[in-house]
Amino acid sequence: MSPSFKPFRLALIQLGSVTANKTDNIKHAREMVLRAAANAKKPDLIVLPECFNSPYGHVHFPVYAEKIGFTGKPYNVAETQSESVKMLSDVAKETKTWLIGGTIPERDVDDKVYNTCTVYNPDGDLVAIHRKVHLFDIDIPGKIKFKESETLTGGSTTNFFDTEFARIGLGICYDVRFPELAMIAARQGAQVLIYPGAFNTTTGPLHWELLQRSRAVDNQVFMAMCSPARDMTAGYHAWGHSMVVDPMGKVLVEAEEGEDIIFVDVDPELMHSARAGIPVTEQRRFDVYPDVSQPRA
Repeated sequence: MSPSFKPFRLALIQLGSVTANKTDNIKHAREMVLRAAANAKKPDLIVLPECFNSPYGHVHFPVYAEKIGFTGKPYNVAETQSESVKMLSDVAKETKTWLIGGTIPERDVDDKVYNTCTVYNPDGDLVAIHRKVHLFDIDIPGKIKFKESETLTGGSTTNFFDTEFARIGLGICYDVRFPELAMIAARQGAQVLIYPGAFNTTTGPLHWELLQRSRAVDNQVFMAMCSPARDMTAGYHAWGHSMVVDPMGKVLVEAEEGEDIIFVDVDPELMHSARAGIPVTEQRRFDVYPDVSQPRA
């Protein structure tokens, strides 16, 4: 059963100054988490963006990949080989907040590389991961060509985690284009969906807001995506515009393109009123079409 949905404060860190120096990137991410936690109204959950510890690019993923080794069982952070996981765990414990640690390239025991999101509770425990399921392979002639599958492997699980205030469904960037992932999380009781993501300056203005509002309205949940800041000197130009959308599709808060921290108070009543007024959660016709949240036969 999902935890009862309670009001909470959410912070999205639109991280800038990501360079080729991993140590500097990790240090800067830590500093920004501390800054978010020091807000006059402290957030309950802080989120970092996709690829916070490395430049974004398929050539970079294998170089910056770290071994995590999370299996769902109690995880000993003190013995981790991942310097990013160590920092994230430490800063979650220091700030006593929930932390979605953006994503980092992860190398598993079979030498496969994934784009992986890690989640920490206020005690610093690593409690969940999500490996990006849908890899960003696109080719828009004259605009952008990118192929994550040249170096990455797609994840094969859907994932959520429970806090004392909400059940939160996870995805990463390109996952948002596939409504099934959001549907599954919502039908499994997630009231909030959070996807670290790095859309670019071609697809960002077209679809970044549209897709978030669509997933929010489809499922009558809160939807948030956390982007890196835009750096026009980098090889990949992130769109920025981290945002949070309510269950009626209203954008509650949105960053611009530069480094920033945005905050929002998540009010469960907005979800309850949306579902009461437009009760699609009770009107679905699984006698006509399948429920994607149910196990496959």
